[in-house]
Amino acid sequence: PITFFVETLLFHPKEEDKVLAYTKEALSYVSVSLPSGYRYITCQIQNCSDKTMTVPFAGSTDRDSLTVQDDYIFLQVLSKQCHNTKFCTKLFMMYLIFLQDLQIISTDENQVFVAVQEWYQTDTYNLYQSDPQGVYYSILLENVRSTKQPEENVLIDILEVRGVKGVFLANQKIDGKVTTLITYNKGRDWDFLNPPDIDMNGKPTNCKPPDCYLHLHLRWADNPYVSGTVHTKDTAPGLIMGAGNLGSQLVEYKEEMYITSDCGNTWRQVFEEEHHILYLDHGGVIVAIKDTSIPLKILKFSIDEGQTWSTHNFTSTSVFVDGLLSEPGDETLVMTVFGHISYRSDWELVKVDFRPSFPRECTDEDYESWELTNLQGDRCIMGQQRSFRKRKISSWCIKGKSFTSALTSKVCECVNTDFLCDYGFERSAPLKSESSKCFADFWFNPEAPPEDCVLGQAYTSSTGYRKVVSNVCEGGVDLQQNLAHHMCPLIAPKGLHISIREESLAVRPGEDITFIVRQEQGDVLSTKYQVDLGDGFKAIYVNLTMTGEPIRHRYENPGIYRVSVKAENVAGHDEAVVFVQVNCKSALWSSYFRHSVKTSLVPVIGRNQEVNLTAIILPKNPNLTVFYWWIGNNLQPLLTLESFLVTKFAETGDVRVTVQVSCGSSMLQDSKVVHVFDNFHVLPLKFTKHLDMYNPDIPEWREDIGRVVTRLLAKVFL
Repeated sequence: PITFFVETLLFHPKEEDKVLAYTKEALSYVSVSLPSGYRYITCQIQNCSDKTMTVPFAGSTDRDSLTVQDDYIFLQVLSKQCHNTKFCTKLFMMYLIFLQDLQIISTDENQVFVAVQEWYQTDTYNLYQSDPQGVYYSILLENVRSTKQPEENVLIDILEVRGVKGVFLANQKIDGKVTTLITYNKGRDWDFLNPPDIDMNGKPTNCKPPDCYLHLHLRWADNPYVSGTVHTKDTAPGLIMGAGNLGSQLVEYKEEMYITSDCGNTWRQVFEEEHHILYLDHGGVIVAIKDTSIPLKILKFSIDEGQTWSTHNFTSTSVFVDGLLSEPGDETLVMTVFGHISYRSDWELVKVDFRPSFPRECTDEDYESWELTNLQGDRCIMGQQRSFRKRKISSWCIKGKSFTSALTSKVCECVNTDFLCDYGFERSAPLKSESSKCFADFWFNPEAPPEDCVLGQAYTSSTGYRKVVSNVCEGGVDLQQNLAHHMCPLIAPKGLHISIREESLAVRPGEDITFIVRQEQGDVLSTKYQVDLGDGFKAIYVNLTMTGEPIRHRYENPGIYRVSVKAENVAGHDEAVVFVQVNCKSALWSSYFRHSVKTSLVPVIGRNQEVNLTAIILPKNPNLTVFYWWIGNNLQPLLTLESFLVTKFAETGDVRVTVQVSCGSSMLQDSKVVHVFDNFHVLPLKFTKHLDMYNPDIPEWREDIGRVVTRLLAKVFL
């Protein structure tokens, strides 16, 4: 028996005894095996032990966001912070809260590929890849095209080429122009597809780079029984067949068929119209049926990787083709065409067996080798030289069940292209032909100590590079060497948060409340936490944010209570405040705002000078919204129906401004500190207007710019 109601159960992909449970209250539980059975607990993954079974997960999870894929578990949390190293993705972008959508592309080889739609994008996504833990993310390619399906599903134009690890195809859309790119090293470098010199009829294509390339449609088929527009197979490395066109960009209505047998180096046109494709016998037989709305009775097939094609009447009566299926096994030579003679008739299934067409099985003399290279002719890809074997064009034989494509591999010495930009760094040029160095993003300080830096321990700052995950090169160039070593300083607490586990800021008298305290940065072991719950209860805690110990309390009398926690060590202090409204009414705020609120104000102001306090809600809410403004320790808020308040500060010092936003049955809160001085000198700084082009009304990037400017000014004055 369990104490909660299960809405969804999700089993572990490899360990059948482990189960994740999701409740109607938006909480996630994981089962733990015990000698007498199972019990469900919530915990941070790094703290899942017998001693910490009651440690809660910080913040509730978004409904239907729980996903298990390979070694990773993803979920979307409704709180601002993410404290699990593998149970949720880290802040891989500075402005995570402004992402519209996130799609998981791949989790192969201990690495996560995600496509992220940022708030300013409409039909494109940016592609990011993670470190092996799936925590820190770096950008690979911007503006990958996306398409929204009728069922609101979103398809991203990126495809992992099967058979050769590290190869991806993607369609990039810039200024309305869509072009196809290929990478051989998991997104480190991208190149256009080289066009063929002649078409299927032997005539010159007159398509010459850099004005003309080959572009492919990267769509999934609506019908699950037919292939999409690009076809690859694990047991047929180097073989890619797709629909597209030649030109300066991808054209929607042109779907000629092209094929490559050397993993994208050279392409040939095979058909003038799109066809459904099926690979048989490890790609030794390629079957093609025209994608058309008229009935057919002819299919085409090739046994020489699309060099020549034969036709076969698979039925005496033309049928509308609904789908193609092959028998299980990569070595099969048997397929089924199913369709209908008329729209009112039942399905017609036609079995096509290619086995009688082959006189024998292949021997070693029937194969030849080919070496994998990229478009620049480099043979060392992902740190190794790889050769594969394929059947000779002149051999008419069956590859069979025992066929393996891999032939040899040789580890290479490391070169610059085996490294990509580390977290917080970025390259200015996306294509290999414009290769450049990695530089730190404006918001990232490479020398800053990590969040878990403990006083007395040492840490290294990144050189800006890290080896591509699953790259096996050895020796040679090492862009990760000569790391700078630093001692962990005593870091003042920063980013202190206090929240209510139940998510509601309004409660009834006598109702149990659980306060959760979190801290983004700072030395935890040397920090004391002074907690004041506003009704006379005060306490001092040690290691509060590290142990995750909740603070349970109940208020007996109605009123507004100012709950504060102050974290302090020798290096400095931080404070967090939340206002709790204890209300006797039966109708209380209970649901959680699916929005975010940020307080925008100037950080420094003169005494008795007017200051504009602004609450920014994203996305904007058109409904009636009430704003509660608390200035300093005053328990009497100022109420406005507008998202701003103009006020003055009569006393100097640090004044905390807290705003609560109430809309319907939901409430949000944010808090900032303003420094009030008698006199201060203003240094006028002028920024280019282009800074606001992609960041209008976003306070975070202004804070980042402010930190950068402060750091630079500090160096100047020193």
